[in-house]
Amino acid sequence: MKVLRIVRNIKTEHLQASRVFYGDILGLKSIMDHGWIITYGSDSKMDIQISFAIEGGSGTAVPDLSIEVDDLDTAFIKMKDAGFKIEYGPVNEP
Repeated sequence: MKVLRIVRNIKTEHLQASRVFYGDILGLKSIMDHGWIITYGSDSKMDIQISFAIEGGSGTAVPDLSIEVDDLDTAFIKMKDAGFKIEYGPVNEP
């Protein structure tokens, strides 16, 4: 047996906000949309990872998600322009 994928399902009443963040800002494709659940993904190969943490870095709360991007400055500007509240960062963690 091998794991094919692990998906984090996030409860929300705001599916449109997920379209803005994951589609418009991060550029992921909607690969499944049943109207009540939308899954975003990419054609690119991605590694399977799962993390467990006691804090989020520098004493902050553990985040629900960690998202790696190739251009932090652009992602940060897009998030601010879309009206997302930036609660922490960006910072270089020790």
